[in-house]
Amino acid sequence: MDLALLMFPALFLLLFIGVPVAYSLFGVSLVFGFLRFGDKAVFQFVSKVQDVAGNYILAAVPLFIFMGCMLERAGIAERLFDALFLWTRKLPGGLAVCTILLGVVFAAASGVVGATETVIGLLAIPIMMKHGYDKSLISGTICSGGSLGTVIPPSVLVIIMAPVADVSVGDLFAGLLFPGLIMAALFIAYIVVRCMITPSLAPRIEIPVEDLPSWNEMIRSTGFALLPPVFLIFTVLGTILMGLATPTEAAACGAIGAVVLTALNGQFTISVLSDAARRTMLVTAMILTILLAGNMFAGVFIASGGISTVKDLIAALDLSTWSILLLILGLAFVAGFALDLVSVILVFVPIALPIIRTLGFDPVWFCILFLVVIQTSYLTPPMAPSIFYLRAISPPEITLRHMYRGVVPFIGLQIVTLILVMMFPALALWLPRVLLGF
Repeated sequence: MDLALLMFPALFLLLFIGVPVAYSLFGVSLVFGFLRFGDKAVFQFVSKVQDVAGNYILAAVPLFIFMGCMLERAGIAERLFDALFLWTRKLPGGLAVCTILLGVVFAAASGVVGATETVIGLLAIPIMMKHGYDKSLISGTICSGGSLGTVIPPSVLVIIMAPVADVSVGDLFAGLLFPGLIMAALFIAYIVVRCMITPSLAPRIEIPVEDLPSWNEMIRSTGFALLPPVFLIFTVLGTILMGLATPTEAAACGAIGAVVLTALNGQFTISVLSDAARRTMLVTAMILTILLAGNMFAGVFIASGGISTVKDLIAALDLSTWSILLLILGLAFVAGFALDLVSVILVFVPIALPIIRTLGFDPVWFCILFLVVIQTSYLTPPMAPSIFYLRAISPPEITLRHMYRGVVPFIGLQIVTLILVMMFPALALWLPRVLLGF
């Protein structure tokens, strides 16, 4: 049984020396599988390949990614940003508030974190720079708004986590809705209060009276701008929560809807379609390869008695149930510095869930806590992936120092969200019970 515990040091050693995540997981699984089971390990590995290849829910992954890639080129975000700013322009930090709102809508329409951050960053950074916004505030706003795709459904990470955790995708989508919106509300409240205290961070934008639209024009333009993303949100998220479609069926409808919206906006060309298909293939291949490797790793670990060994170690430590929960979440947070979010889910969730169930915690509630934790890790320096996305699209005037300083307050707000969901589980569990009879 002790052999299973050596799998994690071996994995992190390979990652530390620069071996890609998938190859590290594959390598450790093969070595320890053959050491423990000999030639019989081959049958376990083949069964894992069949499990991944035959998992109907995972067919939604490429569809969601394709939808996000098409939405990047659809021209929807530009019109929506302009419409939302009409309503937030009088607020302190109005452009930053508008950026968070755009992140919420785009996250709910696409479910892809990288796509959300890229789109809102390309739109908002030049405008905020032009109007003299503080560079740290710009950085924090883009990173936090873009990261909302992790905790606002439909998230691709949920599609991956649900079968691994053996919970319903619909339950996770419904359970994430309130925590995701609470987190976005905290971001907006922080921006408004901070800019009220220090107005120089976000100079107020004065619009000539003659250029201001009427109330009717604002409502009409906002409705017109919101209609396409709301259509996609209902097509994907609404149909799942109402029980009208499975996640895969809803993702297929969303992918078709994204193509239609791109065409209606005059942005559809063969090159756009080809580029979206190529990017979808590359990202999907990466995710599914890591998924297969993670399943093999977890399979060898569990079959080698790793869960029993971990339970024995925890029992020897004589920790309370809440201490064990915090330990698991803390390890996942630290792992997020070295692994991508998909890998953290695949390595930790299959091992943690049996322990969580034994302790009497609700698995859906735990999965939502886990997603909030890895989103916080996604935003936390020094290895924050959100900062790497921002560096790729930001001008040279915005330095790493601005980015690191900018994300710190938003990390604190994510921790506040985590504490609220811990203290009040109904924030995550009430909606699944009402909508889905969970």
